[in-house]
Amino acid sequence: MKRIAVLFVQMVIVLTGVGAAAVLLWEPQIEGRNAHATFVQVYFNDTFLAYAYLVSIPFFVALTQAFRLFGDAGRKAISQQSVGSLRIIKYCAFAVIACVMAAEAYLVIVMSGQDDIAGGVAMGLLVTALCAAIATAAALFERTVQTRFLGATP
Repeated sequence: MKRIAVLFVQMVIVLTGVGAAAVLLWEPQIEGRNAHATFVQVYFNDTFLAYAYLVSIPFFVALTQAFRLFGDAGRKAISQQSVGSLRIIKYCAFAVIACVMAAEAYLVIVMSGQDDIAGGVAMGLLVTALCAAIATAAALFERTVQTRFLGATP
């Protein structure tokens, strides 16, 4: 890949991570029920927020691995480390899917009669579809890198 294109993609990955971290830290303070809450009430009394932060760990790990992967591609140094990065990205996508499905199950089973859950379920399905596409692409790229560039059988 051309060095400029690699730097651009790496910059997009970094900006995505910074934007996601900013949203994770900023959004809970302006949310409806937390608008006038103290710092402790916002971040330590909301189990959903703690779960969102837990789910964000595989997301940031996948972003880090994608950054490393494009760094390898920019140096034209496709190696076993590139295959490992793709495998980690695939597993992180599966981890996010599992966590989102657990949250969906909670919404459907526990919260179905108490609140309108349609928006939450729709967002969960959207995130699941996006993560499934990422996992599929990572698996295909992993197999391609193994067979074409490294000469190994998958």
